[in-house]
Amino acid sequence: MQNRISNILKDVTNILLPISCFGCNARLYGGEVMLCTLCRHQLPLTEYNFNEENAVDRIFYGRINIKKANSFLFFTDIGIVKNLIHNLKYKNQEKIGEFLGDWFGQILKKNGHLNNIDYVIPVPLHQKKFRKRGYNQVSLFAQRIAFHINATYADDLLIKTANTKTQTKKNRLGRWYDNRSLFEIRNSDMLKHKNILLLDDVITTGATMEICASSLKKIDGVGIYIASMAFVQ
Repeated sequence: MQNRISNILKDVTNILLPISCFGCNARLYGGEVMLCTLCRHQLPLTEYNFNEENAVDRIFYGRINIKKANSFLFFTDIGIVKNLIHNLKYKNQEKIGEFLGDWFGQILKKNGHLNNIDYVIPVPLHQKKFRKRGYNQVSLFAQRIAFHINATYADDLLIKTANTKTQTKKNRLGRWYDNRSLFEIRNSDMLKHKNILLLDDVITTGATMEICASSLKKIDGVGIYIASMAFVQ
């Protein structure tokens, strides 16, 4: 009876305050979560994996020695993925990260290419930006992936020590100089001879991931894998 009442109230709420698709703003119907069925089918999955070479790998060639790189989605200036990321970062829709993390995490678990990962670490926000936004947009994404690949989620080992302005319009060199001294490692002994999956929302030039990975590479025997929700081709 209680579940029936709860479902009725939920249906009434959806009528009065319809939940919209974050891809196209169409109303969501029964069984649809975050995205309508049409947008979900149109979502541009890269279908890359952690076994074969891909375009995300090539971003880091000659820059940083990592094990492998990957990304879940293709990012474009307009479209479903941009809408998802925008709502995730700027519209308090943190659950989008959980949605994408579960989807990507299930794929990674099925492929079995990351069975050796010890720690999953999100690219950190500075505390000032964290307090303003109220959450790190990568956290739930990383937590769900860690769950699916049976790794430990850790958001207190890689720390951003200074605040910076948005980097979406900066070139690679500019990002490198902005970020080269901004990250520090805490409890580095925990990461010795461990494999780490470093996660971010969008990879553009790869500069932020490069400097985070460079900080982690100072640890003895560490192996670094990189992935993101989306990347710009």
